[in-house]
Amino acid sequence: MKSFSSNSCQTLLATASCCAVASILLLKWINSREVQRKIDRAKLRRDISLQEAETAVQRFREKYPGQETDLILSLSLTELTKKLKDGSLTPDTVLHTYMGKALDVNRKFNCATVFLLESCEQLGEAETHREGLLYGVPVSIKDNLGYKGHDSTCGVISKLEQPVDVDSVVVQVLKRQGAIPFVKTNVPQGLLNYDCSNPIFGQTVNPHNPQKTSGGSSGGEGALIAGGGSILGLGTDIGGSIRIPASFCGICGFKPTANRLSMRGSSSCCRGQKTGVSSLGPLARDVNSLALCMKALLCEDMFALDPSVPPMPFNEQEYLSSRPLRIGYYETDDYQLASPSMRRAVREVKELLEGAGHTLVPFSLPRVAYAMNLFTAGILGDGGATLLSNFKVGPVDPCLKSQTVPYGLPLLIKKILSFLLRPLYPRVADGMACLCGVGSVQDLWRHYADAEDYFYEFSEEWKKQDLDVLLSPALGPAYNFRYCGKLTCALSYTAFYNALGFPAGVVPVSKVTDADEEELKHYKGNYGDIWDRFFKQAVTGGQGLPVAVQCIALPWKDELCLRFMKEVEQLVRDLRNSGT
Repeated sequence: MKSFSSNSCQTLLATASCCAVASILLLKWINSREVQRKIDRAKLRRDISLQEAETAVQRFREKYPGQETDLILSLSLTELTKKLKDGSLTPDTVLHTYMGKALDVNRKFNCATVFLLESCEQLGEAETHREGLLYGVPVSIKDNLGYKGHDSTCGVISKLEQPVDVDSVVVQVLKRQGAIPFVKTNVPQGLLNYDCSNPIFGQTVNPHNPQKTSGGSSGGEGALIAGGGSILGLGTDIGGSIRIPASFCGICGFKPTANRLSMRGSSSCCRGQKTGVSSLGPLARDVNSLALCMKALLCEDMFALDPSVPPMPFNEQEYLSSRPLRIGYYETDDYQLASPSMRRAVREVKELLEGAGHTLVPFSLPRVAYAMNLFTAGILGDGGATLLSNFKVGPVDPCLKSQTVPYGLPLLIKKILSFLLRPLYPRVADGMACLCGVGSVQDLWRHYADAEDYFYEFSEEWKKQDLDVLLSPALGPAYNFRYCGKLTCALSYTAFYNALGFPAGVVPVSKVTDADEEELKHYKGNYGDIWDRFFKQAVTGGQGLPVAVQCIALPWKDELCLRFMKEVEQLVRDLRNSGT
């Protein structure tokens, strides 16, 4: 009897275990099916919007044949707004022209998440905003910027089917300035990555080379504008997310001083941290377009809708100034050695600026590794838990896996790995230590104090040199796929200025040459570690890709930064036109 009872118990336990395992597997299967259905519905919504946009464009072309679409697409933003104002072009003609072009560009590069067909309805009230600085201008917006009735997914499945109830502040201001938001653009999963791929809408590719990434996280904007499908776009930048896609795609991008433009109504997967503050800013083909956008947005509507934004209208006098500048510069930092094309671009622009009468002085960034550790530890102060919580639903995109796997390791494992790596790879060890988070509230306050102290340390170095602005490399050229998640170290060229809160923008100035590629073969980096090896692999094969430089100014000197960018752009253009 005892034996029978013991065997029965074992049998029951085994049966119960099997049932439990089966239940878990069934739940996982049901969950994966629901996740896939959500993705399928999102793709269907996108496809329907594409079809409706195609239909709208076709109807317009049939109703108004013979439109000079190539001419419209060739106009600068300044020229376009002038023609819209004087009536030689109408908003509906311009909208349908750009919508048609954006559809073509999206087919090639996969940069749109949804076409906003409400834009066609907005045409009916366009006349009421004729005095707006962006009257009749079609504008593309990054996926995470709220537009009423549409998701702001941040590339994560958990944010699907949660359409926002009201336009973000910046979209409201755009509309009041007469602009017509007409398409939302693709982003990497979670936004904290500078590739542009997610499990919902897939990979956005570079218009100059589809085997390269467009950059991120405003990568859809970069590809769409570079491909000619948008004349003006808005993105956000927490570690280079405007400047990197602008650099990779060969357009201009500007990150204003933190909170110069309202972020209210923008979605995030890591809201609340204060070490690397996100900024909202424009991307376009030229600097004047960036300046016009800033001028339009820095208006009473912006200040009234978000009272946290300082009521500082655009300083036209500063932007148009021609006084000689005292410019600091560096070809590389001592954290991530710049690629040959990055260093060459700075040297060439330095010579042009000196020839134009500006004073150039070498500048060394103080304690870059320390600053990057501050940035990383702050932005992932919870060890990456908040970001990872957004990935619980559905798969992690391949472009992000190498970045997020270490985030999910137990705290003890992170500490052990940091200890073991330190003798051979001190930079990688520091990076792993930063993933441990900041610990207690007391530690967080100390971290904020350290970041504040570093801001003043850097500012003092700036003052010692009596600088107006700073010239630096812009990260590039565009990477091969799957490297952005492995190379957060290379963000020293962009995230550094998010940590400081400085305005910064990029201007394309050159292209990768065969000589750059040959020099890259001998690249060893500053540390000779795995990150240096990955960087070399990431930028290999870049012949013909755009190369940019970065222009930086002190906080609230946004117009001076734009003026400096315009100066660089004009000098490079004059050089090209001269044929030398």
